Amino acid sequence: MMSIASSLQLVSASSSMEFQVGDTTGWTVPPQNDTNFYNNWASAMRFKIGDTIRFKYKKDSVMEVTDKDYKKCNSTQPHLFSNSGNTMFTLEHSGYYYFISGAAGHCERGQRMILRVMVQDVIPTSHAPFSFPIFQQLFFFLFLSLV
Repeated sequence: MMSIASSLQLVSASSSMEFQVGDTTGWTVPPQNDTNFYNNWASAMRFKIGDTIRFKYKKDSVMEVTDKDYKKCNSTQPHLFSNSGNTMFTLEHSGYYYFISGAAGHCERGQRMILRVMVQDVIPTSHAPFSFPIFQQLFFFLFLSLV
């Protein structure tokens, strides 16, 4: 029984997911200039360390930037720049990631996203023992039923 629990724990801790940013919309200027489109999408997801996100786009780019550059839509010093049309990004640590479009005017029109990666879940390896008062009550009940 213990080996099954250990195996499940290992699978749970090592599995990662791939997410397509914006689902079927992809990475583009949001519909009807909905400036919260990507943040709403990201906040509905639960990202963890090791997950990957895929940006699919045409005639555009994606940049990972600082929180200050995100707020100002500043694309001059990105941590990451890609214009391949199909960019994969691995989430390597917990905390916040900031992404913007590098195409002129797109960030200002809502093509930007804050993504939060959760701290790795810890799965308990053992069950708590029965509490002593419950054990006493059970023993007393069994004793009375025998008398």
